Amino acid sequence: MPLAAIPFPAIDPVLIQIGPLAIRWYALAYIAGLMIGWIYAVRLARRNDLWGGASPFSKTALDDFLLWAAFGIILGGRIGYVLFYNLDHYLAHPLEIFAIWRGGMSFHGGVLGIGAAIVLFCVRNRLPALRLMDLAAAVSPVGLFFGRLANFINAELYGRATDLPWGVVFPGAGPMARHPSQLYEAVLEGLVLFLVINALIRRQGILARPGFAIGTFLALYALARAFVELFRMPDAQIGFLWGGLTMGMALSLPMLLIGLALVARAGTRPPARK
Repeated sequence: MPLAAIPFPAIDPVLIQIGPLAIRWYALAYIAGLMIGWIYAVRLARRNDLWGGASPFSKTALDDFLLWAAFGIILGGRIGYVLFYNLDHYLAHPLEIFAIWRGGMSFHGGVLGIGAAIVLFCVRNRLPALRLMDLAAAVSPVGLFFGRLANFINAELYGRATDLPWGVVFPGAGPMARHPSQLYEAVLEGLVLFLVINALIRRQGILARPGFAIGTFLALYALARAFVELFRMPDAQIGFLWGGLTMGMALSLPMLLIGLALVARAGTRPPARK
């Protein structure tokens, strides 16, 4: 091991094992992200002053949406991984698509999944979908933060080789120290994105401009992800696409364009009034 490298902490990915039942940190990350995000969403929904008028969402509506959000994230994340990252393998082994306990989730697929869940839920309950997307944008970085920490605990999605003093030697990744890219993502996609969006909500009142918060989230996530991809190892089954481009970068480009378009649209329309 290089002298400057940090040894990987001995953290078991399985928190508790009871017979065949295993409770993993990764599963707890999803649960924590959903529950803390839901609690914070309820708090934001109660603040009529943030919405430019009466809040469009009751606690009961958000309670009902929590299950929709969970299914949207899990189904979208899994389907996205199958389609974007490992389609040939799953076409040859279709039953493995359902083996989600073996890992394999795509954030970009999760975004599409929860977006579909929001639209369907809002159509069914006659609620404004764009404004629920804004609310989801305010709380989603919480889940991203916990999810990236779980990636680190699982020693997956690690970075490229580095000689920087905070390089980590990950188990199963050879003797070289590598960028802890999962922690870079936890900070940028989780902590920084949460602080920026919620500062804009509380100081600039962007929840009164439908589409502004979700547009900001999409654009800033895309930039943060593309930046971290410069330090992260591409998926082994895909590698680099062309010119150093990775699949994560390619999937983030549409997010950036859609996010900028939503921000521009929201900025040209008058805010909601009390």
